[in-house]
Amino acid sequence: MTSSLLLSATTFIYGLAGFIYIFAWVFRKAAAGQLGTWVAFIGLATNTAGIALRWVESYQMGFGHAPMSNLYESLIFFAWTIIVIYLYIEWRYSNRVIGAFSAPLAFLTMAYASLSPNVSDRIQPLIPALKSNWLIAHVLTCFVGYGAFAVAFGVSIMYLLKARRGQGDGSLVSRFPSTSVLDELTHQLVMFGFLFLCAGIITGAVWANSAWGRYWGWDPKETWSLITWFIYAGLLHARLMRGWRGRRIAYLSILGFGAVLFTYFGVNLLPGLHSYQSMQ
Repeated sequence: MTSSLLLSATTFIYGLAGFIYIFAWVFRKAAAGQLGTWVAFIGLATNTAGIALRWVESYQMGFGHAPMSNLYESLIFFAWTIIVIYLYIEWRYSNRVIGAFSAPLAFLTMAYASLSPNVSDRIQPLIPALKSNWLIAHVLTCFVGYGAFAVAFGVSIMYLLKARRGQGDGSLVSRFPSTSVLDELTHQLVMFGFLFLCAGIITGAVWANSAWGRYWGWDPKETWSLITWFIYAGLLHARLMRGWRGRRIAYLSILGFGAVLFTYFGVNLLPGLHSYQSMQ
């Protein structure tokens, strides 16, 4: 089995996990929630195996590079980080309902990578600018941060639903953690992701200097990365210094993740050194 087939199978496993989590949430089936966790772990295992196999295949083809060099490879790693962070949150808070808002994000990421005609799954040699150890450091730090922001996005949606519907025992949101827990979890995830975003921007600047002879050039992706940084920095500042809580933090978290998605996808439609079209 090639890595592409294994990763395509991962797409459907994550989709199944998301469906089971939603089923368990809607129909209040604890056993289904446990099944969802096992399916998510299976998906994580196949995702990990697919990344490792793709790395081995690149060496077999004579290229020999980490599978983090193009849009397809970054997407499958993005999905991996989402699931890893979510499973830790599930273990930490003993609440599987969060999976109904996190696993579908991993599924959609993998589905876009595996099914979109605009994303190539071919293993290709690195262009000179990507032949650097800073590539791995930059991609790892950025996407760990993005994965935390993705889970924070799901938790923020949960907070807004909980705050709107209240604590009624008969509603679907009654199985959510309390609003105070959701608010604090959003803060912790954003703070964790922000640290890695900072590291990603720094390693990206060092990589840019080694590849193009400058640390910062206001390339579209660099600019939007900075905008994303300011949104999350503003969120943390507002919470720590101004005492913001609740809805305002949730809305800023959602806005920040929107900026992440535009930095990741929208900017690739613009010409620039960081667009994936220039890397393939």
